[in-house]
Amino acid sequence: MQPHSIVVISLHTPKEKLWGELLDISNAGVTVRGIDLSSFDHFVSQVVHPEDGDRMGLPTLFFPMARVERIALDESRGSIPSLADTFARKTGHTVADYLAQFA
Repeated sequence: MQPHSIVVISLHTPKEKLWGELLDISNAGVTVRGIDLSSFDHFVSQVVHPEDGDRMGLPTLFFPMARVERIALDESRGSIPSLADTFARKTGHTVADYLAQFA
């Protein structure tokens, strides 16, 4: 996986799943700009309907490798779209284009 790939990261202790842009991966851990997967729909809703004109980015997070269980590319599978495809369809922006506003 390359930096700027859109990924789903599974963590343990406690169990969490995150979705976002992979910024760095090393022996020390993983840095991602993302959110808890359970917040995805809420995030997309806020992007589509910003209150008071506020734009909402994603926080930059670091997780030590000891917590990382799995990292998967956010890819479409058959007729099931990827989360990135869902984001683009609902917002009219690719994830990369949207996040570039906050770089």
